[in-house]
Amino acid sequence: MKLAGFDLTGPIGTKATLGLVVLQADETLEQDFRRLFSDPDVAIYTSRIASGEELSTDSIAAMEAELPRSAGLFPRGARFDAVAYACTSGTTLIGAEAVAKMLRRGVETPMVTDPLTAAFAALRALDVTRLGLVTPYVESVAGPVRDAFIAAGFAVGEVLTFGEEVEARVARIAPRSIEAAARDAAGGADAVFLSCTNLRTLGSIDALEAELGIPVLSSNQVLAWHMAEATGAPVAGDAPGRLFRAGKSA
Repeated sequence: MKLAGFDLTGPIGTKATLGLVVLQADETLEQDFRRLFSDPDVAIYTSRIASGEELSTDSIAAMEAELPRSAGLFPRGARFDAVAYACTSGTTLIGAEAVAKMLRRGVETPMVTDPLTAAFAALRALDVTRLGLVTPYVESVAGPVRDAFIAAGFAVGEVLTFGEEVEARVARIAPRSIEAAARDAAGGADAVFLSCTNLRTLGSIDALEAELGIPVLSSNQVLAWHMAEATGAPVAGDAPGRLFRAGKSA
């Protein structure tokens, strides 16, 4: 056996390095991020966190204790520009400050975020004051999500929820069903927010905006936008929605 010499090079993420703590049941977020951050010099690393088979307040809140361990599984050699906990309802029930604290126990990064915090920033950037809301959750989870937007200063009009209890079925909700709910939620609203990282929403945003005449936002879209704004990571030219063509985050 002959020992070969080698050189060392720099990290993969020469433009940005992003970390995502993703629910075990989530099938959608990673696919959306690959589309939104298509530049090969943006490194995206994911770590999974156990999530219950049912969507409930107990199963979601139980993730809090696991956040540091999941964040601690990111590659030690990578320097992360931003890390996110990729669960809208989980952030709502655990609390954004607690989520950030738990993530920082596991990984060193200058920026932590989540879909709820990102949604607030995105809505403010678009000067939205009243939104319609679409969620897949049972009412005991959808209610706190609605209340979180109200507590952040936004009026919430129509709330459409699919009442789905099984996590694995959320990624199977047809885009046409999400689009129909968005139309119902849009009445009197300045924007519609499609909540949940596991909903397959990205391909519906542009068509819905053209039809409804108002911004349509989703958990994965706002999370990517917030991380891009903070890090300078370039997003794909076809990234959907007015959000990516609007001003900087609030």
